[in-house]
Amino acid sequence: MYQTIKVRFQDAICFLQIDRPEANNTINGQLVAECNDVLSACEESANIVVLSGSPEVFCFGADFKAIASTSKRSDQDDGPGPLYDLWTRLATGPYVTISHVRGKANAGGIGFIAASDIVLADETAQFSLSELLFGLYPACVLPFLIRRIGFQKAHYLTLMTQPISAKQACEWGLVDACEPLSEALLRRHLQRVRRLSKVAIRRYKKFMGQISGPLQDMRSVAVAGNREVFTDTSNLQAIKQYVEYGIFPWEKTPMPQNESVPAANVI
Repeated sequence: MYQTIKVRFQDAICFLQIDRPEANNTINGQLVAECNDVLSACEESANIVVLSGSPEVFCFGADFKAIASTSKRSDQDDGPGPLYDLWTRLATGPYVTISHVRGKANAGGIGFIAASDIVLADETAQFSLSELLFGLYPACVLPFLIRRIGFQKAHYLTLMTQPISAKQACEWGLVDACEPLSEALLRRHLQRVRRLSKVAIRRYKKFMGQISGPLQDMRSVAVAGNREVFTDTSNLQAIKQYVEYGIFPWEKTPMPQNESVPAANVI
C-alpha cells in the first residue's frame, strides 16, 4: 500500500519504518500522509508504535530536492500543518511511541524523535538541526523539542547546527537509553511496555497532554513560522543552489551549469 514507509503489525505493536533510501529518508507530503494513515489504524489496533529508519539514516529532514523543484512551498504539498499534526498524534495518541534511532537524524527527523514517548539509540546515532545554515529555523520542531529537553538546550542545538552524539543526546534527555546493540535494547523495552493496557495508555497520555501544555496551542505560530521561511525567495534559492551544486549559502560563487556535483550531507 505504501511507497515511503514499511509497516508491520505484530500483535499490538506497529513497526513503522521510514523507507526513502533514494532520498536519504527525507520528509515529503506523501510520507506525512502515509504515516498519518497508519496512525489512524493504530488508534484502536495498536498499543505501541515503533518508529525507525535505516541503520545509516533515521530521517534527514525536509526533502530539499522536492522543495528546489518548485517555486513556492505551497505548490509542493499542503504546507507544514499536516506534519505538525502528525507529530502531535505521536505525542498524544493512545499508544506508546518509541523512536529507534540509528545513524543520522537531522532537522525534521528530530521532530519525530522529540514527539516520541521513548527514544532509544545506538552509538552510531547523531542528532542535529541544520536549518539556520539555509536561513530557515525549525519552527514546527521546536514546540516538541523544548517540551522534551528544555528551552536552552533546544536553543543551543538550533544555533550551533552541528550534530551531537548519542551519548550527548542521552545526557540532554533527547534520548532515553543508548547501547551499542540497540536492537536488544528495543526488545527489552518492548517486553515491559507491552504489558500496559490500551485503556491505561489512553488515559495516561491524555493526562500528560493536559499537564505538559497542549501542543495544539502552539500549532498556529509554529506553522506560520515554517511558512515564512520556506516561502522566502532567498532561502529557496539557497536550497536550490545546494541541491544542484552542493554549495552552501555562505559559499557565494556558483558553479558553472555544466559542473554540477552531488549535494553533500548538511551534517
